[in-house]
Amino acid sequence: MMIRLQNVSKSYGAFTALRDVDLDVSPGEFVAIVGKSGSGKSTLLNVIGGIDTPTGGAVSVAGAAIQTLGESKLAAWRGRTVGFVFQFFQLLPTLTAAENVMLPMDFNGAIAPRERRRRAMELLDRFGVAPQADKLPASLSGGEQQRVAIARALANDPPVVLADEPTGNLDSANAGAVLDLFRGMATGGTTVVIATHDRDVARVIDRTIELADGAIAS
Repeated sequence: MMIRLQNVSKSYGAFTALRDVDLDVSPGEFVAIVGKSGSGKSTLLNVIGGIDTPTGGAVSVAGAAIQTLGESKLAAWRGRTVGFVFQFFQLLPTLTAAENVMLPMDFNGAIAPRERRRRAMELLDRFGVAPQADKLPASLSGGEQQRVAIARALANDPPVVLADEPTGNLDSANAGAVLDLFRGMATGGTTVVIATHDRDVARVIDRTIELADGAIAS
């Protein structure tokens, strides 16, 4: 399994965000996490991605028991294993599109400095925004910014991509196009887990996991 959660719980003080979650996701699978606001979707993604540490249970991603990793090892693991895509893009406003895509390469160091611009351009071209490479995010449309954000998520060629409401700030045409991009990534072998309210997601995903009050609905 690419992702395995066993009896995972997560609490913040008296509030329990996840309750005894068991989940397996295969390599190259495209899974949608659905549920009402507050159901635990974002927390589940954060636990899978090593942003949040579970209160209980075990999390294994790409063969690593991530709850056992120290802070520095966890950061290094995250940089090479997981790409994140967010609803509001989170591109750095003072960097160009290409520079935003290159940023994870700078942090991770796995790609030689002389190769980083070339890889960024390849990714931007793959997602149809190479002509915007030297523009700042403010001059791009929402759809273009999300495509740049997806390119950034793939900068270090991670086996897993986690996306939290990535179509929530897009119109229907751009949302559909972004979902198609994720479908293409999964078909190419990347494991994709997306938290979403988008009803259109059903046409592209392999499987839906519904959360209710922090637990997987039966």
